[in-house]
Amino acid sequence: MNTNLIVSRLSVQIFRVMLSGIFLVASFSHLINLEKTLQRIEQAKFKGIAYMFGEPRFMVIASGIVMLIAGLSLLAGFKTRWSAAVLVAVIVPITLTIQVGQITTLGPLFKNIAIIGGLTFFIMNDFNNSQNNIS
Repeated sequence: MNTNLIVSRLSVQIFRVMLSGIFLVASFSHLINLEKTLQRIEQAKFKGIAYMFGEPRFMVIASGIVMLIAGLSLLAGFKTRWSAAVLVAVIVPITLTIQVGQITTLGPLFKNIAIIGGLTFFIMNDFNNSQNNIS
């Protein structure tokens, strides 16, 4: 591993802010468009995954609240590793329930995979730690 690699602090901040946006928007969608979100679960090929986690109405509301809190934390750069890990824990079951099994389009599935990749970046790199090479 190259420890001499220097990452621009501004690029990391821009990445973090932009990545948090998807969760802030999704959280409001879950909370404001609850019935539409529940319909998407009912129409999903793998809706059984959602039921493994609990009653869908409760889970949609809970995931909306969690995405809002963790998304705001990621946006602010507060506990970024924990925020990213929590967001991965939320997005994986959503992806498996809603996106996997869609034959018509793979775009949303790969969007979520890319988002998980972005979150993994923040899980693996502690930018709140002064030992990282950030300029």
